[in-house]
Amino acid sequence: MIKKFFLRHSNLILSRWIVLVIDVFLMECALIIANLLRFDFVLSELTIYHIRMQMLMLAVIGVISILITGSHKGLIRHTSQKDIFNIIKVGTLTIILLATINYGLFLFDNMNKRLVIGGVEYWMLVPNSVLLIFYPISLFLLLFFRMFIKLAYYNLTIQEKLNRIHVLVYGAGKEGIGVLQTLAGLPSSPYKVLGFMDDHPGKIGKSVQGVPIVNPESVTREFLQKREIEEIILAMPNISEKQKDVIYERLLDLNVAIKSVPPVETWINGELNLHQIRKINIEDLLQRDPIRLDNQTVLREVFGKSVLITGAAGSIGQELSRQLLHFNPSRLVLVDQAETPLFELEQELTEVVQTLESRSYFQKISLCYIVADVSNNDRVKLLIAEEKPHLVYHAAAYKHVPLMEAHPLEAIRVNVFGTCNLADAASENGVEKFVMISTDKAVNPTSIMGATKRLAEIYIQSLNHNPGNKTAFITTRFGNVLGSNGSVTRTFNKQIQAGGPVTVTHPDITRYFMTIPEACQLVFEAAAMGSGGEIFIFDMGQPVKIVDLARNMIRLSGYTPDREIKIVYSGLRPGEKLYEELLNDKERTLPTHHPKIMKAKVRDYAFDEVSRMVGYMTEPVRNGDRRALVRLLKQFIPEYISNNSIYRTLDFDIERERKAVEIKRTN
Repeated sequence: MIKKFFLRHSNLILSRWIVLVIDVFLMECALIIANLLRFDFVLSELTIYHIRMQMLMLAVIGVISILITGSHKGLIRHTSQKDIFNIIKVGTLTIILLATINYGLFLFDNMNKRLVIGGVEYWMLVPNSVLLIFYPISLFLLLFFRMFIKLAYYNLTIQEKLNRIHVLVYGAGKEGIGVLQTLAGLPSSPYKVLGFMDDHPGKIGKSVQGVPIVNPESVTREFLQKREIEEIILAMPNISEKQKDVIYERLLDLNVAIKSVPPVETWINGELNLHQIRKINIEDLLQRDPIRLDNQTVLREVFGKSVLITGAAGSIGQELSRQLLHFNPSRLVLVDQAETPLFELEQELTEVVQTLESRSYFQKISLCYIVADVSNNDRVKLLIAEEKPHLVYHAAAYKHVPLMEAHPLEAIRVNVFGTCNLADAASENGVEKFVMISTDKAVNPTSIMGATKRLAEIYIQSLNHNPGNKTAFITTRFGNVLGSNGSVTRTFNKQIQAGGPVTVTHPDITRYFMTIPEACQLVFEAAAMGSGGEIFIFDMGQPVKIVDLARNMIRLSGYTPDREIKIVYSGLRPGEKLYEELLNDKERTLPTHHPKIMKAKVRDYAFDEVSRMVGYMTEPVRNGDRRALVRLLKQFIPEYISNNSIYRTLDFDIERERKAVEIKRTN
């Protein structure tokens, strides 16, 4: 009953004015104790009278000090470091004011004057010796009162739940202590901190607020199981990527869920919010050194211009849109055939623009959202003619390898015809730059998707060198993007949440990975440096074995791979290959001024020849003749050899025909 009353009326019971009265009362108590200690608990009648006068003056000065510092306004049950600092200011200001009064009385005495109250002369209101004793005692009482209320509230409101998550905090520094205070101070916190991990020799074996600090080397699976620890929170956000890799590797072997906290500077009012503690994801494990973007170059390229993005509602298109807003184009035209995702993007970007427009340096941006299909030539021509963009970022494409293997007509229609429509319209309307987002699957393609992207690359390169063209056509080529729509990481996450199994196509399959933001940054940089006709390839780092990726994701979720979550091999899907490449065997690269971007040297094609190639495909597409279409694709791109596909027989047919021609020529 008392508990319910306290919780229901805590704000009233400890209102700011009641806190002020209690603080003044505690200072009065401190003054009495200081006098008793100063006079060895022997007080004369005159001394008692002096003490009464001191208490009267202290009540006035104490109220003034508290009102000036505002120490009574804080919520006592949530006392923080700032509140403690305010208490110290109250005590210090009170001592200064009392000492000032003493000094004034001392000057009066030197002038042969006396302050007489009730027939008693005063040459000093509070003896300096009493002040020296009063100061620490008053601070102790004021702080003790707050800590007592905070602990009482904590014990009354926080029940010891059987299902509370036991955690260790990695790092006993400022961030780690902040995590402890956050988790221990919130009634709604689902966590209980059982210890810190820290490899600093001076901290091991000690404790912080009663929580022990242990050596990370001593934390084993048995250690965690014995204490029923389910999660480890990494509270060292400012360490190097190399140090993080070492720590992640150590923690992943423990098979517990891993979370992290952001840097202190992002905390709200210097305090960590429970929602800022997030799960470590696979992107954190695959992070490389941060990409340094030449913002000034990109700004000069984009500022005040009209920019059009196709595939704007896709993963890459969305991120391109978000980042472009910060470079202040005059107009941003976002095109996609998917209505709902485009609508959702509109809601998001509207809020972003409203935030940016509040900044003085930011100029107003016109945003335009258009539902359109790039394979509709008439629609594309009209769109480019009306909008007349300075820059086009072409991200619209079908990208799923197995799906496109089953639908080659659609792959050609969108990836090839769509790119041709857009590129032709851009050239006819004098667009300054046209940037195509391509893929590493276009190198030595084994799938229809890769082959169509390679043909699209060839088309825009040849168009770039076509007489009369003034548009700079640029291709950017990179590998898999983490977290994108259809990404393997999304699939793995769903399978892990369902309890498994996690399906991997082959134990040796590897892929290059890059995060969405860094891929888009490199696209902007490459677009800014390109003059036309280039294929830029990005440094994707080291290829990653997909099975290792799956195991790490399982460990990050706190499970044991192959035991709690099974990994099964489903076999390569149609069109897939074991290893992706960024360059054709006959291609070579040239460095650029950006260490993460290289320029590929590839074979040049005459535009008339490429245009005829694409024209030959019109009839098979119209007739729905898949095999004839794929056969043409293979003839145009000799390095396209199908893998694990029904179209592999076409490679044998073409090879037999080639040999027959050679034999006939020899004879």
